[in-house]
Amino acid sequence: MRSSAFHSFEEEDEKAKVYDHELMRRLLKYLSPYKLQIVVALILTIAAAVVMLAGPYLTKIAIDDYIRPLNLKGLDLIVLCYILALVLEAALNYAKRYITQMIGLDVMYDMRMQIFSHLQRLHVGFFDRNPVGRLMTRVMGDVSVLNDLFTSGVIEVFGDLFSLLSIRIMMLSLNWKLALVTFTVIPLIFIATFIFQIKVRRAYREGRRQLARVNAFLEENLVGMTTVQAFCQEKRSFDKFDERNESYLNTN
Repeated sequence: MRSSAFHSFEEEDEKAKVYDHELMRRLLKYLSPYKLQIVVALILTIAAAVVMLAGPYLTKIAIDDYIRPLNLKGLDLIVLCYILALVLEAALNYAKRYITQMIGLDVMYDMRMQIFSHLQRLHVGFFDRNPVGRLMTRVMGDVSVLNDLFTSGVIEVFGDLFSLLSIRIMMLSLNWKLALVTFTVIPLIFIATFIFQIKVRRAYREGRRQLARVNAFLEENLVGMTTVQAFCQEKRSFDKFDERNESYLNTN
């Protein structure tokens, strides 16, 4: 019964890729109560991206206008501005990460409460068909992974896009010919990213399956430890756990 349950979970994971956009739409609904915090985090992200551009531009000014012509008068002001830009960028990134982490933790709390409430309403037969360890993986492990989506995925992607756009505009304004030469590697980066995404998705799903096997086996043995000891099956259980644990290690 448990093996068939794992098989059904594996089929579910394989079919999940068809509904990625739908799942994303459903997940983003959990961000609705935190719209104000998200707006603040986006503003901080854009501000940090703008300040980040100041460093390379100040370096350009220092080299072209002061170091190369051996005119060091006023260079100390450029250095001071550069240091202030670094401090301001660090402060903005700290505030942004603090807010996004709080958003992620609040969303994890909401999701775990909703999932646990849902589990309490399920028929008792559901728990006979599905390993408790796998359910624990869903409630604790998988929800924790979603924290990365809400803290560094949804918000960071806007900051990264703004940074890339700003960098390209500045590069084109400084030397459009050299900028176009550097842009020739972009298609290769897209291809490499696409291949990496496919392989990582498969590896991650296999890792989740292996972790679920470890948790399910551990839960069953801890609950039935008196039976395991009564029949002197400690060595056999240890070997099985070692096998599952090593499979999880190798997968990762």
